[in-house]
Amino acid sequence: MSEQLEKQVSQPEHLLEVRDLKQYFPIHTGWFQNTPLKAVDGVSFTVPKGTCVGIVGESGCGKSVTAMSIVRLLPQPMGKILDGQILFKGRDLVQAKETDMHGIRGRHIGVIFQEPMTALNPVHSIGRQIGESLMLHRGMNTREARDAAIQLLQRVRIPAPEQRVDEFPHQLSGGMRQRVVIAIALACHPELIIADEPTTALDVTVQAQILSLLKDLQAEMGSSSILITHDLGVIAQSCDSVVVMYAGRVVEKAPVRELFANPRHAYTRGLLASIPQLSSVRKTKLPTIPGQVASIADFVPGCRFCQRQGVPAEELTERPPLVEISPDHFVEACPRCANL
Repeated sequence: MSEQLEKQVSQPEHLLEVRDLKQYFPIHTGWFQNTPLKAVDGVSFTVPKGTCVGIVGESGCGKSVTAMSIVRLLPQPMGKILDGQILFKGRDLVQAKETDMHGIRGRHIGVIFQEPMTALNPVHSIGRQIGESLMLHRGMNTREARDAAIQLLQRVRIPAPEQRVDEFPHQLSGGMRQRVVIAIALACHPELIIADEPTTALDVTVQAQILSLLKDLQAEMGSSSILITHDLGVIAQSCDSVVVMYAGRVVEKAPVRELFANPRHAYTRGLLASIPQLSSVRKTKLPTIPGQVASIADFVPGCRFCQRQGVPAEELTERPPLVEISPDHFVEACPRCANL
């Protein structure tokens, strides 16, 4: 085997590859009977090295459950991966032992959680919480970890880091708390960063600062990232490609420029139409997508966006295939919803 071929075999093109992931929550429907409710139903996507992939959709579409499945942080004992593969650097994390996942989380995959006040421990100082990961994964002692925590706070642009390192979460603003969560996620220089709605509950100015910070740090570290959001405007600003999820499934995925220029699924077009425009006439109503995402217990086997539009369930018995309509542009080929 040639040296070049050996390199291709040992180093996968994609840092992360999710294949046909199915995740469910069992519910009790009677004595000794469980019914699996699929929160994620056959999701596939890839994260090439050095890129940012956005996952977008309304609340309840399975974005965060997909992300937490990657790092095996689903609510226990209920959340279970039913089928599929999660290949990280060629290794299937679905089959990995929990002891192995302890070494992967934080060290190789960093997670920026949605709400910093719940992600941070209110009774521990900022420095201790950053230092915990450094001592666990990088073998630092207490003093070394504290010094490294100060450097990380400086890196995420928190002023007076020598003072802030000894403060507690309640003493910081929302934007500063989010920067601390980012510092914890990046402490061990992970190859993959998963950011789950990192700008939720922040004002527009702070949102822009956090997104700019994440983009700069990713470029500086050469890492890959997954950005989960309900805002396509954020996707346009930060990502290389985008995965559009609806009701636990991927309905469209493409490079960002291609998706914005040529959206093919009705749900994607609806999301794009709802983005506020500077050219809009004042006091005009923003377009909305009629209806809402069905309850997970009511998902149909067929096109779930048709279900939202009132198509009878008896007509929605077969799942539309995900087809490639142009290079790297895939769409769920429902005759009613997809413009093929």
